[in-house]
Amino acid sequence: MSAQSAPGGEHPFLRLLKYSDVGIAIVVIGIVSMLIIPLPPMLLDIFLAFNLATAVITVLISIYIEEPLQFAVFPTALLVATLFRLALDVSATRMVLLYGNLRSPPSPAWPDGMPIGAGHLIPIFGKVAVGGNLIVGFIMFIILIIIQIMVITNGAERIAQVAARFTLDAMPGKQMAIDADLHSGIIDAETAKKKRKDIEREADFYGAMDGAGKFVKGDAMAAVVIMIVNVVGGILIGVLYHGMPATGPGGALNTYAILSIGNGLITTLPAFLMSTAMGMVVSRAASESNLGSDIVQQVTAQPGALKMAAAFMGLLGTMGLLAGMPLPLDLTFFGIGGSLFFIGTVLDKKKVEVTQVAAQVQDQQKKADTKKPESVVQLMQVDPISLEVGRGLLSLVDPNQGAKLLDRVTSIRRHIALELGIVVPGVRFRDNLQLKPNAYVIKIKEIEVAQGEVQVNQFLAIGPEEKLKNLRGTKTVDPTYGMPGVWISPEQRGDAERLGCMIFDPVSVVATQLTEVVRTHANELLGRQEVQALVDTVKKTHPAVVKEVIPDALSLGEVQKVLQNLVKERVSIRDLVSILETMADHVHMTKDPEMLTEFCRVALSRVICKEYSNNEGTINVITLDPQIEQLVQSAIQRTDMGSFLTLDPNVGQEILQAISQQVNTLQERGLQPILLVAPQVRPALRKLTERSFPNLVILSWNEIAPKVNVNSVGMVAF
Repeated sequence: MSAQSAPGGEHPFLRLLKYSDVGIAIVVIGIVSMLIIPLPPMLLDIFLAFNLATAVITVLISIYIEEPLQFAVFPTALLVATLFRLALDVSATRMVLLYGNLRSPPSPAWPDGMPIGAGHLIPIFGKVAVGGNLIVGFIMFIILIIIQIMVITNGAERIAQVAARFTLDAMPGKQMAIDADLHSGIIDAETAKKKRKDIEREADFYGAMDGAGKFVKGDAMAAVVIMIVNVVGGILIGVLYHGMPATGPGGALNTYAILSIGNGLITTLPAFLMSTAMGMVVSRAASESNLGSDIVQQVTAQPGALKMAAAFMGLLGTMGLLAGMPLPLDLTFFGIGGSLFFIGTVLDKKKVEVTQVAAQVQDQQKKADTKKPESVVQLMQVDPISLEVGRGLLSLVDPNQGAKLLDRVTSIRRHIALELGIVVPGVRFRDNLQLKPNAYVIKIKEIEVAQGEVQVNQFLAIGPEEKLKNLRGTKTVDPTYGMPGVWISPEQRGDAERLGCMIFDPVSVVATQLTEVVRTHANELLGRQEVQALVDTVKKTHPAVVKEVIPDALSLGEVQKVLQNLVKERVSIRDLVSILETMADHVHMTKDPEMLTEFCRVALSRVICKEYSNNEGTINVITLDPQIEQLVQSAIQRTDMGSFLTLDPNVGQEILQAISQQVNTLQERGLQPILLVAPQVRPALRKLTERSFPNLVILSWNEIAPKVNVNSVGMVAF
């Protein structure tokens, strides 16, 4: 019969869980009260059983979690459980010393009667552990305590210490990796915020686990002291107060030793389980499945190792047979070896079948593609963006194999739309058998603009070369920013993070480079059709603004050139209304796209300054020597076709060399190179430097928004 549901369809137990904060407060107060108020024997038995059940639940949760932060409350829960266990120890000690002489009527299992003064669980555990020999019981108890303190607790505590230290050391690298993912469009701001919070929680978790280990160790040592007190105090009380014989079946030694050992075992066993759970949690690496699944998947992934183990067990069995080992034991060795060999053979066969099926599916797909009639018109079309991959990277773009890169492209397009205000065309994916298996090529309008190589099922670790030397893998260079890196196996990911390296999976590497390519060539992707789509969107909300500019004052092509000039220097055109209004305000003065671009940049000064200012609202810049500015301004010639810079080549080369010195100085200091010049020479200097310094930002004084501070850190001079 099912339980009755509460009104509204919610089970009463679920409603009770909403008051868990009140329940925990009552539990803590009750635990403290147990230190003072005596417990009835029946209630003591219930609490002891509940303590054991809680420890078992904790161990099982430690097995089922996929990462430590899924059980982040464990350090606090461990503290409460330890306090509860100590309170039970105190209550049990009080009961043993006060009523340990009380016995039940004789029975077959207890000829002299069971000592029931401290409940039934304690004497039962004591009798099972002693097994008729008090010395054996004491030894078993001491061994259990030694294992708990010296092996499990010390090991878990050490792991927590090391993990806490390396987690703190790796925090800057992880933060940089999150910022890089956010900047490249791989994740959104909300996901980045969650990841940063997880990093902080991870550091706090391991630090708390390090402290929680001290409680567990102290609890184990207290158990030994409490047992000694129970035995010595019980014998004295039994002999002096209750007139019990010192030895014998019903004597004080036998009675209080059984009760003390039983009390120690029934409270130490949960502590042992808690220590085990602690070790499992702190040694658990982040994974996509629980502990059992990981063990099965990773052990069965190496059938060759199972076969080698089978051969070794067979060798041991043969040696034992020659040495006169009993036949049943020999058969055990041979049975284990045969089982391992059988499992390895089955896994090998399964692995071959999976590979063959994948190859057949790929061949069938290729045959189906070759039978399709070709369309000449489709072949004539030029894709704005295309990505060609080698055969080893097909899994990244094949929908039947996950196609993780396809999902990432959607995020890239969304990020570029928010960053630059343009709609990125769809990316065409193709396989190219002429490429290396792990190579890929990015093309803009069928022209190669970038390339790279990634290793599937590995991670790219990027960091200083002195730290990368500690990692095993294939050395490489980041295809996007040219930073040194190493392709490492998934097993080394934790080591790389602790060294402070930035970790990227293959999809992230390709996506980051694709994002940077789109930023660099955004002006080429902004055609008339794309501009018309943007204008139509603005026209729905601001029809008067659009009508004043297009087509009354400017053609669509002239507006396109202005927008291309802006995005070429990575100025966002999301505020298209302000851009069109600025064009309308100045079109009566000039229709030169270059001049209109400068007017629009001034109107977008706050957007530009926000991009390059630091947290204090300051922009660090290098300035231009007035002599050079005057020289450049005098060399500008304006015609109906636009403005041109008629500068002596030798003088131009000297200016570039002077700029190069300042740019290198800023880069060594970790600052972005920004050149601040007079408005009259900004377009000309941009044309002069864009080939040699494509990433150099050139601002004019008119583009500095109010309340933005400028800090000059150098000057370009001959």
